[in-house]
This record gives sequence, C-alpha cells and structure tokens, in this order.
Amino acid sequence: MHGHSESASARDWGGQVRQACARRGLQLTAPRSAVVDILSQAPAPLGAYAIIEALGKRDQKTVAPPTVYRALDFLIEHGFLHRIESRNTFAPCAHFGHAHQGVMLNCEKCGRSLEIEDEALSTAVDRAAQSVGFAAHRGMIEVAGVCGDCAAAAA
Repeated sequence: MHGHSESASARDWGGQVRQACARRGLQLTAPRSAVVDILSQAPAPLGAYAIIEALGKRDQKTVAPPTVYRALDFLIEHGFLHRIESRNTFAPCAHFGHAHQGVMLNCEKCGRSLEIEDEALSTAVDRAAQSVGFAAHRGMIEVAGVCGDCAAAAA
C-alpha cells in the first residue's frame, strides 16, 4: 500500500505535471499552468470557485469560470487531478502516469486529503467490475474521517 499526503507531495506535483506534459506532448497552456500553480500551493483540495478567486487575486483580474473548468477537465482527463465528488473539490493525483483504483481519505476537521493506492483493493474493484461486464479504468473511493494530525491534536 502506498500513501501520499497531498499537501506534502504538492511541492513536486506541479513540476511532475509539467514534465509529464512535455513527455506526452500535451500543451500546458497558461490557464492550465496557473491552475497547477494554485493547486500546488494549496494545503488542501480546492473547489473551482476557490481556484477562480485565488487566480483573480494573484493576477489582479477577473477570471472567467469556464477557463478554470476547462483547465480542471484537462488535468482530470490526463490523470493529474482527482475530483473529490463528495466535496466538489479537486486534489492533485499522487500516482498519475497509470490508471488505478484508489482511496481518497478526507479529513472532516482540517479538510486535507490523503490518497492511498493498494494493489489488492485495485484488483478487488477490477474483479467486481468485470463480474458485471464493466471495464474499470480509473476510480476513486472516498472515505470521510479524521487524519492522524487532527486525531492527535484532539487527544
């Protein structure tokens, strides 16, 4: 099992996205790059409007929502980003570069997320999907709870 704190790995996530785009021949436009920068600096997953607000403050201009949504769609499509459905937020993918079934552990206290990848879980999801004729390519199971830092602070 592999675990990566999104806030801890976010520092190199932006650089890894840029390198992967260059290797894959993907165009990381200025708006896409700006969204990568904002998410790289965020301590927790962000919603689209928080990204729009951060970009507006950073660039001192109004940012059109469709611009950000297109950038988010691009990052999700190429496996660099996860949408946390239960919170309508976006988190950097700690394991991009391959399709996987993972688990996003979402802290109810601080809002941070921890992505874990477990081969046995991925195999179980694939097997269950195949049993009903479904070919799973990528999936994220969301679990709400309290992270270790928040649990320790409460103790």
